[in-house]
Amino acid sequence: MTDPATAPGSPQQKIDTAVPHSARIWNYWLGGKDNYPVDEEAGDAYTGVFPGIVTIARSSRAFLRRNITYLAGEQGIRQFLDIGTGLPTADNTHQVAQRIAPESRIVYVDNDPMVLAHARALLYSTPEGATAYVDANVLEPERILKAASDTLDFSRPTALILSNILGHIADYDEARSVVDRLMAALPSGSYLSVNDGSRGIDPEFERAQDGYNSSGAVPYNLRTVEEITSFFDGLELVEPGVVSVQQWRPDEDAPEAQVIAEHGGLARKP
Repeated sequence: MTDPATAPGSPQQKIDTAVPHSARIWNYWLGGKDNYPVDEEAGDAYTGVFPGIVTIARSSRAFLRRNITYLAGEQGIRQFLDIGTGLPTADNTHQVAQRIAPESRIVYVDNDPMVLAHARALLYSTPEGATAYVDANVLEPERILKAASDTLDFSRPTALILSNILGHIADYDEARSVVDRLMAALPSGSYLSVNDGSRGIDPEFERAQDGYNSSGAVPYNLRTVEEITSFFDGLELVEPGVVSVQQWRPDEDAPEAQVIAEHGGLARKP
């Protein structure tokens, strides 16, 4: 998430290829090709200090897939608001949801011009459902909700997806306020999915992230497990609660889940 003033329709004009960007670096770690040499250099420098970041990136993506599978397959959720979507890779929110329920409706929100350009080009909906893209900053919840209401019916249960985006909000109280304002607009039976890098688990990860934040790139702030858990205050956590992402309802054939410095959970609004 970068410039909130990004103009839709002309994304290529504002893509800065001289500065590494977290969405493109994340894409590189996931094995994608939508990045520039500056992003690969930053990604390689990071993995040189902390190789485990690749595991964190891929485990985060798998956590999101399992969340969406649970929501669409077991809870009948048919609307998803995915804020800070990042660059398209495999198993994007709409792909997972619409495999289970083709009528699902998904709104992606981001304001990185490269993300928006690729989203518009690559993320196609099923005929029965809908996929839309909103150019907005996570710090603009009311604007996001207004734009998303063109596609989503907020009188019906909706899943709010905040995957590795709240760490870009430096002030913790402001991050809590964003979550609260978004969830306040959703009806009973809606869900909140959050996962973020966690502090207090892996000192090497923390050193690598602190170094990245001081490099001039858009910073990402690690938070304690307690802080991540508090985003769900007032909601009903789905078992097993807020855990390291590999431990959240792992696939039956998955290797033994490890505790890594990425925590998340899913909760229902009463």
